[in-house]
Amino acid sequence: MKDLNQGLFDRAKKVIPGGVNSPVRAFKAVGGCPKFITHAKGAYFWDANDQRFIDFIGSWGPMILGHGDERVLQAVQKAALEGFSFGAPTEREIELAEMLIRLTPSMEMVRLVSSGTEAAMSSIRLARGATGRQKIIKFEGCYHGHADALLVKAGSGLATFGNPTSAGVPPEVVKDTLVLEYNNLEQLKEAFELHGQEIACVMIEPIAGNMNFVRASVPFMALCRELCTRHHALLVFDEVMSGCRVALGSAQSVYQKSIPGFEPDMTVMGKVIGGGMPLAAFGGKRAVMEQLAPLGPVYQAGTLSGNPVATACGIATLSAISQPGFFEALSQKTQALTQGLVQSAKRHGIPFSADCEGGMFGFFLLPELPQNYPQVMKSNSDQFNRFYHGMLSQGVYFAPALYEAGFVSAAHTAKDIQDTVDAADQVFKSL
Repeated sequence: MKDLNQGLFDRAKKVIPGGVNSPVRAFKAVGGCPKFITHAKGAYFWDANDQRFIDFIGSWGPMILGHGDERVLQAVQKAALEGFSFGAPTEREIELAEMLIRLTPSMEMVRLVSSGTEAAMSSIRLARGATGRQKIIKFEGCYHGHADALLVKAGSGLATFGNPTSAGVPPEVVKDTLVLEYNNLEQLKEAFELHGQEIACVMIEPIAGNMNFVRASVPFMALCRELCTRHHALLVFDEVMSGCRVALGSAQSVYQKSIPGFEPDMTVMGKVIGGGMPLAAFGGKRAVMEQLAPLGPVYQAGTLSGNPVATACGIATLSAISQPGFFEALSQKTQALTQGLVQSAKRHGIPFSADCEGGMFGFFLLPELPQNYPQVMKSNSDQFNRFYHGMLSQGVYFAPALYEAGFVSAAHTAKDIQDTVDAADQVFKSL
């Protein structure tokens, strides 16, 4: 049988660099030909060969209700009939902002944008503008979009200046980016001892999803807050992936259970809040957010920001996930998946660990959960690739890369979870 996916991939490579519009889609990490999706419904999507897959990426997180939820479809269809874009304010922008502030009390004001990269980039500019400082801290393995100043990795020394990790990023652009090891308390302390009066902000994924699923320890997060407060730097939570996905109140609400009075100064959000449409946001305390134009000197703008169709999609999605019991049910499914995978791997003697929160999960071919990027890198990539393609052949679609988290939706059934665990059992046996 002719593989229609391969035909589409060959065609795409003639007109699109690498044949894809986002690198991870090319399957370079795992090998083979990417699946070209034709349609989706609920917990499933179908490729060009009309093979059905249980979908555990959910458009990399946004599809928390599953694909084609009727409540969201109705809202989007109604909004589309009213107009695609106006370049002028709408009431839905206010409504969505009010919902985000209600769900995330650390934010007193919100600016809507079109992508997570745009939100993270703008929050860094705002932090620098509000503090009058230049240096920023990020952590190795945390991804905050492809803005130049954030495309850096750790250098060879402790608390060192970053080095570009992408061609086209001048060293001058990243000279003020300090890159530290995630969950390393001593490095964090030293960075503030050396540069405390120059640091505008610390940007962190509280639950990282771009070195697979790695959560910041409670002591590490408490120290981030303590040092930012002491040195008058801003703590910026990148919750593009974890926002309204690990809990209704996002990852910051998870840390509030262990750290009394905890909250970040700014929050970056995307994915779930747009329900699958191009929409993101950043928000924080009023005094900081009022530094943005047109009120303040920090410029930020976007032609499609607050798009009326995207805001309708986001409002409908947030309304649905705000229903009582939603996250309890979602968490139970995600836990059933990770526990089932761990038990199956153990049964076949495969080193394996997994973690989850809400509807977000990750697993590693390692005996213990890693705490930072160097530990993640010890995972067996060849074994993962065999596992990945084994699952794919049985109709289960995980992220096509070792370093990406996974996502469960409300549309996944107990049977979907069990079918996935059963498929994994067969693949583990072959490993």
